[in-house]
Amino acid sequence: MMFTQLPDDVLFHILSHLDHRSLSRLSQVCKSLNVFVNRDAVWRKAAKGCLNSGITWNGTDIYPGIPLKQRVKTAQNWYNGVCKRWILLKWKTKLLPWLQLDKDMLYLSQAAKVGAYPLHPSRRLQTNPQEVFRGHQGDVCRFVLTDSHLISGGSDGTIVVHNRRNRMSLQLIGHSQEVNCLDTKDGLIISGSRDRTARMWTLTSSSPLATISMIDRVWSVAISPTQSSFVTGTACCEDASPLRIWDVERLACVCSLGSDFRRGAGVLDIAFESPFQLFTCGYDTFIRQWDLRLSPQKCVMEWEEPHDSALYCIQTDGNNMIASGSSYYGVVRIWDKRQARCLQFFQLSSDSVSSPVYCLRFSSSHLYAALATALHCLDFRQNPAHIT
Repeated sequence: MMFTQLPDDVLFHILSHLDHRSLSRLSQVCKSLNVFVNRDAVWRKAAKGCLNSGITWNGTDIYPGIPLKQRVKTAQNWYNGVCKRWILLKWKTKLLPWLQLDKDMLYLSQAAKVGAYPLHPSRRLQTNPQEVFRGHQGDVCRFVLTDSHLISGGSDGTIVVHNRRNRMSLQLIGHSQEVNCLDTKDGLIISGSRDRTARMWTLTSSSPLATISMIDRVWSVAISPTQSSFVTGTACCEDASPLRIWDVERLACVCSLGSDFRRGAGVLDIAFESPFQLFTCGYDTFIRQWDLRLSPQKCVMEWEEPHDSALYCIQTDGNNMIASGSSYYGVVRIWDKRQARCLQFFQLSSDSVSSPVYCLRFSSSHLYAALATALHCLDFRQNPAHIT
């Protein structure tokens, strides 16, 4: 029996032991093998070990529609730092912009508005946004997206809920000072403010369902994927842990995370990767991974920013990769969770004009970073020589 005449399940089992280089070479042997090897099922195991392949730790595919072989190609460029760079947008006034990606649309806050920019196949932006969301008297500090809404918090203390389908908006009298952070899941909204409170809302409520008094300014919030709890990150200017987990129903503090934060080590960004895996970063220059299944909950991994810069933002691919934005010189770093040191870094601002990376977002092939006066893009679609 010829190799290609083996049953499909036997072939899949054999090919599951090959790495991406071997699979690529095998696909060039003949037409029949090329057709078989290019199936997503063949590349799935190889993809799970790559950076930003779209296959998460539990097997979920977050980039459906893009062939896995193509994503594994691009993953080699993420790992090796092979990319093209350009500036998508520039503006004159220094701002604190925020970003969100939704398929082929990029949302960018600039001063008191949020613009929706279509991403063309080249991944470049048109100068004028396709749609603009307004409603704040001050700058937009944070905003989040759902399938049907854009929810923004402003320096004027208000929260505006925009319906993306009928363009209607609802303004909520949020806080007495600027809204530093927001998160939402399935109609539940949590906001945090400089006024030392966190508040709970729904998409249809004009007043908060509950207000939690905090001992410090709230810089970041994140709702658990199960919606049973949420996490707040504060400025850490008082004698208490800046990270706390709250029960949604009882609005009681379930626990505090960590006890060795130095004074001023505020938490600027929080990201849930699963109901029990939490990532945080902030002024103390560390990315930390917390395991919420342990009792007590504790930090299980940490990665230190090499140049002792505060970390403003993080995003994970749900598996092996973390991207972070630093406070000086627009430095974006790519981390492999399986390694202690930074894998790649990119300096986006010049030595003479330093700017933090206020927000970053990435897709399977591009990374977008918002600095004080420009929106930068890194394109990782170059073709590695060892995969064809």
